[in-house]
Amino acid sequence: MPHAFICDALRTPFGRYAGALSSVRPDDLGAIPLRALMARHPNVDWAAVDDVVYGCANQAGEDNRNVGRMALLLAGLPVEVPGATVNRLCGSSMDAIAIAARAIKSGETSLMFAGGVESMSRAPFVLAKADSAFSRAATIADTTIGWRFVNPLMKAKYGIDAMPETAENVAAEFGIARADQDAFALRSQRRATAAIAAGRLAEEIVPVTVPAKKGDPVIVSRDEHPRETTLEALARLKGIVRPDGTVTAG
Repeated sequence: MPHAFICDALRTPFGRYAGALSSVRPDDLGAIPLRALMARHPNVDWAAVDDVVYGCANQAGEDNRNVGRMALLLAGLPVEVPGATVNRLCGSSMDAIAIAARAIKSGETSLMFAGGVESMSRAPFVLAKADSAFSRAATIADTTIGWRFVNPLMKAKYGIDAMPETAENVAAEFGIARADQDAFALRSQRRATAAIAAGRLAEEIVPVTVPAKKGDPVIVSRDEHPRETTLEALARLKGIVRPDGTVTAG
């Protein structure tokens, strides 16, 4: 069986919600690392790419209609290169990489791009169609996170907890204390800050040029997270699911 190797990897910076990257369309954002990888390896025959697989959890707005295919075309790959978009929610991009690895190991393909794109900042509000003639009822849903247009049978059988509620459920089931979560969060923030300061993440990040309404474009070259914080500051945060909850914005 052939082996699958990751030959190179690039990404754009992580942006805050409504932050520096919020004006960039997800299909444009998804094209940036593809284009950068092509530029970094000019001797590769990019027409030989067998497939591009992207993960995307939303797909309700500008990332609709197969954003993986749109990204590869915007990046300048030949139109003959196919592309697909997969959705395993928060694991979508990881699933895309696994799909590419399996395809290569099976001998079906030999060269692929795999990754993903998401922009919660640009997730749209969506309006459901009326369920009867001449109806004046209107249901508007925010597609940023969580369920919308829920099937009542699904809700009755499994519930419709989103990720924050699920995190609270996991913490309760396994007895993960708030103090332990805060300590883990602080350690994560500090490690990320140290990695950024040491330049360890710079090699994997492609800067994004964001046009400004006035003046020169803004170059976003670093993750907008992490935050400078302390255990005391984390302990003061309120739960985002319920007031006495353990899951916070920290």
